[in-house]
Amino acid sequence: MVENIVYNRYSYTLTNDEYLPASRAMLYATGLNSKDLNKPQIGIVSNWYEGNPCNMHLNILSKQTKKSINKNDMIGYQFNTIGVSDGMTMGTPGMKYSLPSREIIADSIESVVKAQHYDGIIGIPGCDKNIPGVLMGIIRTGRPSIIIYGGSIESGKYKDKKLNIVSAFEALGKKKIGKISNSEYQNIIKKSCPGPGACGGMYTANTLSTFLEALGMTLPFSSSCLASNLNKTYECDKIGFYIKELLKKQITPKKIINKSSITNAITVSMALGGSTNLVLHVLAICKTANIKFNIDNIKELAEKVPMIGNLKPSGKYLMEDIEKIGGTPILMKYLLNEGLLNGDCLTVTGKQIKENLECIPNISFDNQKVISTLYKPIQKKGHIRILYGNIAPNGAVAKISGKEGHCFKGTAKVFDSELEANKAILKNKIKSGNVIVIRYVGPQGSPGMPEMLKPTSYIMGAGLGDKVALITDGRFSGGTHGFVVGHITPEATSGGVIALIEDKDIIKIDAIKNIITLKISKKELQKRYKKINKKTKKLEQGYLSKYSQLVASATEGCITDKRKK
Repeated sequence: MVENIVYNRYSYTLTNDEYLPASRAMLYATGLNSKDLNKPQIGIVSNWYEGNPCNMHLNILSKQTKKSINKNDMIGYQFNTIGVSDGMTMGTPGMKYSLPSREIIADSIESVVKAQHYDGIIGIPGCDKNIPGVLMGIIRTGRPSIIIYGGSIESGKYKDKKLNIVSAFEALGKKKIGKISNSEYQNIIKKSCPGPGACGGMYTANTLSTFLEALGMTLPFSSSCLASNLNKTYECDKIGFYIKELLKKQITPKKIINKSSITNAITVSMALGGSTNLVLHVLAICKTANIKFNIDNIKELAEKVPMIGNLKPSGKYLMEDIEKIGGTPILMKYLLNEGLLNGDCLTVTGKQIKENLECIPNISFDNQKVISTLYKPIQKKGHIRILYGNIAPNGAVAKISGKEGHCFKGTAKVFDSELEANKAILKNKIKSGNVIVIRYVGPQGSPGMPEMLKPTSYIMGAGLGDKVALITDGRFSGGTHGFVVGHITPEATSGGVIALIEDKDIIKIDAIKNIITLKISKKELQKRYKKINKKTKKLEQGYLSKYSQLVASATEGCITDKRKK
């Protein structure tokens, strides 16, 4: 008996319902013929736009993907969603739109795919919020889907030294204290980004691309293949075969994404020393997929997963170096062999993780320094730490590489905006032993929870990386390093304790006991509560006004869908 496989179960409504003649008429206008009306329709969504190196090449990949879809007897329809460049908007009011753009991306994908009745989806993200936004949108649709990561950028070079986007940020701090000349400064800026692709270190984009691959939502090697590598085009060429297999077997994202695969994905990202933004996005992804997972689950993983990736920002190497030693699969094979990954998890190849990794060679530690052995890790426990204490009763997220130590005690230097803090750092007003406090920059307070890469880069450029700490109710770029704590909740705008901190207060951060403490009495705290300055910014119209009213706290992933778990 021949199995009757339905590939076009969703598009069939528009192409074959006798009561929808206008739908067929409009599809004919797009170039379809009568035979094409029975083929499955695949939406191909990219975050292409010309104004950002992370995204400027994605339309090329989208067109190549469409060719692969059409060759496999399906109809590919390209459409776009938005993107915001974190690197370009950093330290400006535009940065407020970075995290909120994730919700627009997810909403737009859900809207187009469900409205147009597409049978499957190929997502092609490039920059930081693109990746979780695309994944969240795909999960909501329930359609068989595959994601193609746009790929990482190649390193720049100046005076025989590798450069990347963070080099440009840190160069300003170096120039301000006279470490480099203006001529050197200008050359670093010109040569930091040589072409297309996402920022090259283990920053947010590459953290989330490795997360996607370990999750099972991309083909093997997608996360470590550079944007400029011809293999990225080859990946697009193969996609038609694999999406048709998913349609055939009706493998949807929720059959791939579960607590075990999420754990796999976090494990790989943590082992590589990934961005703290991972926490925000994992919480939002799990909420979207109805998976019970919270920051304490991440805290437990941080206790078990050593950091073995010697990657920027805290390390030496870039994603191009991961590619050179065999790509993300070679690391995953190692973690699988050591019992840190669940090999039974399903992937978009239609196979399990362990099946995908069968032919991958074992990693060698003799001829490379990019990945360390688990038995001599860079850090025995995860670099992402979940802290609690009177400053953060609902939690905070720290990024502690160990290079700056694991504990810090110092005097507060308080700023009610990032701009004020940046000016103070560049004017050399920050001294050794200070804990810089940047508040009113949370998801509601800013609104939009901007990244604090500029102040942390200026700190590093000024040589204060191991001499000061920085805490905030905002968040950090994947390019951030130093002794930093973000995502403090409740945020200042919500009346959190961070709003009560005053200059010269003593703050203690302990990343071993996972505690952050404001060293004042409960009586003094109550006294300060009476005169608390709850700053609210009135936004009469626009997206940020709507976002500030809908957004949940950082410990809930800053989602705008506030359904109860």
